[in-house]
Amino acid sequence: MKKTQVAAASVPDRRRELLDTAAEVFAAHGYNATTVRRIADTAGMLAGSLYYHFDSKESMVDEILSTFLDELWQGYDAVLGTGLGPRETIEALVTESFREIDRHRAAVAIYQKESRHLAAQPRFAYLTESQRKFEQAWLGTLQRGVAEKAFRADLDVRLAYRFLRDTVWVAASWYRPGGQHSPEEIARQYLSMVLDGIAVRDT
Repeated sequence: MKKTQVAAASVPDRRRELLDTAAEVFAAHGYNATTVRRIADTAGMLAGSLYYHFDSKESMVDEILSTFLDELWQGYDAVLGTGLGPRETIEALVTESFREIDRHRAAVAIYQKESRHLAAQPRFAYLTESQRKFEQAWLGTLQRGVAEKAFRADLDVRLAYRFLRDTVWVAASWYRPGGQHSPEEIARQYLSMVLDGIAVRDT
């Protein structure tokens, strides 16, 4: 009885390990170039054994992306629901973004490379909805900041949004968990450069 319970308990862990492996393979080689066999080889198992856990590579990338986005929106919704001022909201969103890169670096890379292609399939329609919500959250905060005089009146909010989005999320291409800086420290440095600049101020 105990052996059965241990074996059963290990299935979710093994599934998580396989998804982590698949995410790294998808991120490195791209969705179209990745086969179930390649994932299985990387995981050190037969392709047939991988089908015990997943029915297709589409199912794997779906679970990878949906898990990442579910966690991202849990964090974002918590930030947006706290009633922070515009600057503090931007700071919290950037920090939460770096935490998600730390947790799901490979998934972020897949999302950046593959979401436009995958979103054309009905199964991945949630990618388009997530992008719409993402843009609305960031643009809305920037617009509120201009209206409340927290940000400059001449700020082009759409350009600022694109700059922030690209500056933060491109970090997935170089960031590695357990590195010299924590996600929070990287966020602090980025925010200092974005909000306060890098030039020495005249006193």
